[in-house]
Amino acid sequence: MAVDLRRIKPYGDTMDDGAVQLSFSLPVPCGEEAREAARQLVAQMGMEEPQVYHMADLGEGYTWFIVYGKCIHQVDFTRIRVPKVKSDRMDFYQINEWIRERIGRKVVVIGACTGTDAHTVGIDAIMNMKGYDGEYGLERYPEIDAYNLGSQVPNEEMLVQAMELNADAILVSQVVTQKGIHIANLTQLVELAEAEGLREKLILICGGPRINHEMALELGYDAGFGPGSLAPDVASFIVQELVRRQQGTDR
Repeated sequence: MAVDLRRIKPYGDTMDDGAVQLSFSLPVPCGEEAREAARQLVAQMGMEEPQVYHMADLGEGYTWFIVYGKCIHQVDFTRIRVPKVKSDRMDFYQINEWIRERIGRKVVVIGACTGTDAHTVGIDAIMNMKGYDGEYGLERYPEIDAYNLGSQVPNEEMLVQAMELNADAILVSQVVTQKGIHIANLTQLVELAEAEGLREKLILICGGPRINHEMALELGYDAGFGPGSLAPDVASFIVQELVRRQQGTDR
């Protein structure tokens, strides 16, 4: 069956049936009234035929729901434009060769979970020698000096380390996003770097489960890497960006 990319909508059993599954919690005690509240809420979202498939008592007057419905909206896929990181992905060996041939010195990268964020799984996957998902971390790259500063690193300390180590790039991992704390923290780092006259000397990269490249650019970073990104993705961008800056070309 041919798909009209100008009119895309969800499907479950048959094309264009609009079937979706939602899950959410409400601050109400579990019961039939809660079930009806969830059903009405989904109907007000613009879903047809909302059905509460499952609900569970979370205790203390909270209930969790799984609701099915049919979405009436559609999007024109052909008009979607998403900013993407502009670099060609290279492997471990190609990256090290690129550094030797085009940069001629070791590349210095520091990374951390900054602010109050203590979740190091993401930054460890990129930085630590053992890496993740079959890819070595940056500590394993012979042509990269990688420094993993760990968790809960103040932005001020991050910049001090960047100056002392003469860093080429800073990697910031943000997992905690409640009340937009990651936005405030990422913004502060850029502002501090600008105030210290360091912004143009550094490649700033952020990443995390709710980070994408578009958001990173809006916050003043050079690139953003979301879920599924691995060390070669990040390293490829860093080394190619360094060469672009040396040559005075645009990103």
